Amino acid sequence: MISNRPYMIRALFDWIVDNDWTPHLQVDAHYPGIEVPMEFAQDGMIVLNAHPNAVRELMMANDWFSFKARFSGVERRLGFPPEAVLAIFARENGQGMPFPPEPYPQASDEGASKPPKPSKPTVSAVKDSGVSHAAAEKTADKTAQKTDKDDKSKKPKKGSHLSVVK
Repeated sequence: MISNRPYMIRALFDWIVDNDWTPHLQVDAHYPGIEVPMEFAQDGMIVLNAHPNAVRELMMANDWFSFKARFSGVERRLGFPPEAVLAIFARENGQGMPFPPEPYPQASDEGASKPPKPSKPTVSAVKDSGVSHAAAEKTADKTAQKTDKDDKSKKPKKGSHLSVVK
């Protein structure tokens, strides 16, 4: 069965442009075979402005998306499969749709020469600090040991709550 992802991306792209908003694509920068400027990737992802006024030669086929865009004044050709798209959204209000990360395709003759990529990024509304959970826990343990005088770290923290405002 053909994936519905490219159809959904195209539909949301058209809806965003029809509302005079700016479509942005969040792309997995580690997905095998993609052609994006890696120097602009952050946390394993790159966000691309795909507005028709910002790109040239936009092509959104079922198996490959491509266009030309300028980065630091230099025009570059970008290309990636729809499976590499993690989200499409409007810059102005964030409306759009996230997509679950797709498993990376099995190594083929084409990609056999490339080294294995790190684990796939996850889509999150909170910016990753770049510190692994294990490293953060070790740092927290050391900090707690240093501040034994302060019992605040040993008290259970209250969970956040919602209140209705009318």
